[in-house]
Amino acid sequence: MKRYLILEDGSIFVGEGFGAPFTTTGEIVFNTGMSGYQETITDQSYNGQIITFTYPLIGNYGINRDDFESIVPTCKGIVVHEAARRASNWRDQISLDEFLKAKKIPGITGIDTRALTKRIRSRGTMKGSIMDAADEHAFDQLKALVLPKNQVQQVSTSQAYPSPDVGRNIVVVDFGLKHSILRELSRRNCNITVVPYNITAEEILDLDPDGVMLTNGPGDPTDVPEAITMIQGIQGKIPIFGICLGHQLFALANGCTTYKMRFGHRGFNHPVREIATGRIDFTSQNHGYAVKKASIDKDQLIITHEEINDETIEGLRHRFYPALSVQFHPDAAPGPHDANHLFDEFMEMIDAFQAKNNSKLKHQF
Repeated sequence: MKRYLILEDGSIFVGEGFGAPFTTTGEIVFNTGMSGYQETITDQSYNGQIITFTYPLIGNYGINRDDFESIVPTCKGIVVHEAARRASNWRDQISLDEFLKAKKIPGITGIDTRALTKRIRSRGTMKGSIMDAADEHAFDQLKALVLPKNQVQQVSTSQAYPSPDVGRNIVVVDFGLKHSILRELSRRNCNITVVPYNITAEEILDLDPDGVMLTNGPGDPTDVPEAITMIQGIQGKIPIFGICLGHQLFALANGCTTYKMRFGHRGFNHPVREIATGRIDFTSQNHGYAVKKASIDKDQLIITHEEINDETIEGLRHRFYPALSVQFHPDAAPGPHDANHLFDEFMEMIDAFQAKNNSKLKHQF
């Protein structure tokens, strides 16, 4: 079945349809990972986006039960050069095509993804549509489309829920979390409570957490003002660790500004330098916004990490409060585990904060 991918700049790419047989529209982006397509498709940070995979063969190891980053993916579609006709992997349960049909996600294969990626890199991220017929009215409709501003609201949990254990009590604020963040906290025996994006500082303090995790999520961080207010209300009272969107929100809560990148960072081959040590980590990333370097108040925040290729801000730490954030995903999934140690640093920060508070209490008596 012939299918078309059209872009708002007037470009048309012709391929074959697979996955769900629907017309779809969203922001088109590209991911440079060589594997990990299941984790990518189910990552809620891709909410509302059409994902172009730059690796030429996608679907060759099928879909398995272990690599989901969410139960209900919310990306709008996928674009590949070649969709594998047959999967070969001992964990394979269903094919990529069957999975996309079940989740109502359309796909298009047979596209020159190199040419498409070059176009996105040169002209910037833009709106696109996957459809069965392309005409001038489709382009008019695409140009008139206004992308939603409530993306975090669409993917965040509406009710708090627990993942019980006996260790440190961690509140995870869900802006579109990846399950791999919960897995890393569970490996450290944390007692987890996942809460909605619009929880207040007072409600978090009532849960008496040892630490707060600000997760990844989709869209523009300035569209989540309630989260900025919440972070300002808990900062200094509880240790904080922000990842991806959580990093951007932490920066905004401390007076920084953010900007939309030309085509973002999406993949897991992004080299990041830890400034204090010079250590280089290859990291998993998925974001279209970044913190503006000139806006950082260096009397309040320390820049801890930077991206080697374009020198974007990749990490911050507060000078006076127990709080840190990174733009990349230390949980990887997919990607290298170079930065996994940051979860341990978060645990150590919690323990140090509690020891300091306990010492103050002893001196009072």
